[in-house]
Amino acid sequence: MKTVVGNLSDQRLRKSIIRILRDSELCSMATQDPRNRPHINTAYFCYGGLDDLEIFFLSDITSHHCRNLSRNASMAMTIFRTNQPWDGPGRGLQLFGTCIQTEGQLARKAEQVYAKRFPSYASWMSSTKKDEKKLAEQMRSYRFYRFLPRRLKVLDEAEYGGAVFVKVTIKRRNPASMANRLLKSTNTGSS
Repeated sequence: MKTVVGNLSDQRLRKSIIRILRDSELCSMATQDPRNRPHINTAYFCYGGLDDLEIFFLSDITSHHCRNLSRNASMAMTIFRTNQPWDGPGRGLQLFGTCIQTEGQLARKAEQVYAKRFPSYASWMSSTKKDEKKLAEQMRSYRFYRFLPRRLKVLDEAEYGGAVFVKVTIKRRNPASMANRLLKSTNTGSS
């Protein structure tokens, strides 16, 4: 196994990350409970651009992982295609960062990005069919969460060779002030 340091400005690395995100719809996420025990869950996810990489998922606020996140925002996530053959070139991401429940403008953005990736979600949410309306009602009780990775490890053996991990640190444009601006614009009604 070999580890190299990468930079998100590298076009080759960006293409690799986008390909992995695009080709995978499921993620696994690890949270920590109040007794410092790990918990893992899977969810369908969508993502924003790479410059301020943000990953959104929809989940029940009473679930174990969401209760964990309400107490401790630290989270790890893996993204990979589950049908990769064992003897083929591996491809996937390991991400480490923080996750929060979305509200207001950020929740609306998450829903738009999610509906674009999963057209069936948008169809169910606006359907007049009885079975789809019931599904939409259940989904309306869920909330969107936003995961902001600070670090990631990229495995793309077809691109970088066997057992090579590319480590990346994501430098954010002051995420605290971004969150405050979003909150302020949501509370004042401006954009």
